[in-house]
Amino acid sequence: MPTTPPSPTHATGWRRPLQALALWFDTGAAPVEDGRDPDRIDWLRVLPFVGLHLACLGVVWVGFSWFALGTAVALYAARMFAITGFYHRYFSHKAFRTSRPVQFVFALVGAASVQRGPLWWAAHHRHHHRHADTEHDVHSPRHGFLHSHMGWFLTRRSFRTDLDSVRDLARFPELRLLDRYDILVPVLLATGLFGLGAWLETAFPGLGTNGPQLLVWGFFVSTVVLFHVTVTINSLAHRWGSRRFATRDDSRNNALLALLTFGEGWHNNHHHFPGSARQGFAWWELDLTYLGLRALAALGLVSDLRPVPAALRNVRREPA
Repeated sequence: MPTTPPSPTHATGWRRPLQALALWFDTGAAPVEDGRDPDRIDWLRVLPFVGLHLACLGVVWVGFSWFALGTAVALYAARMFAITGFYHRYFSHKAFRTSRPVQFVFALVGAASVQRGPLWWAAHHRHHHRHADTEHDVHSPRHGFLHSHMGWFLTRRSFRTDLDSVRDLARFPELRLLDRYDILVPVLLATGLFGLGAWLETAFPGLGTNGPQLLVWGFFVSTVVLFHVTVTINSLAHRWGSRRFATRDDSRNNALLALLTFGEGWHNNHHHFPGSARQGFAWWELDLTYLGLRALAALGLVSDLRPVPAALRNVRREPA
């Protein structure tokens, strides 16, 4: 006598936790297709992201040292530059040229930011520019502030890397490796910080640091601040600020966000001409990422920084 096949719910119930665990380590693992809404937060999948935030509470137990704070600030700056200069302006927009080794080094630093891999980041950002502030833009504030800030990042739909959008990058196996195993570099960074702190506690006790302290401040606190400052460009920079150009989206220029994100806050400028290596179009619009790229160009590590065409600087001005 034939048996009744198990329902999809029962068939996938025990597989979902195992699949979520696999996806923590290997984003290439096939997700369970169980008919759930792809735009809902996948709580099993995002437990490490939640844990990242909760770990910041460890400052209560590990205490403070100037060395730990300095490490947090330095790692914020280095990883912010890798995200803004390379994940964004290079991988997403090809705003300059560089060699394959330099490309990989900054992809590695960007991967340490816990903002997923370079292919994933570029694919989502290119999609954003194709559909900015429309129903297809998954992180437009028109869909709600919290969703635009981080909710979209946690949904099943947004975990996938659209390789068709980044075929120019997908031909590099080292970038595909960083993208697929995007937890690898953050784990190595966290482990290295703990080890460094443990060594400094013995070798240089005057610094007042140790393994747990350097891990909490240098990795957890620095990474969480870096993430939330980065995504303000999705949420706040499409809500608050001024509009120099009449773009087809809601992008704004915001000086405070530009300072915190090393120039990304000149967001209306960027949407006016996304291909420029410089987002602070005016002399007074501080763009630290562009200054960093200029320094790399002087060292011969990058080249052909794309300028803003003169014809585009004064066209389509937003009406007063």
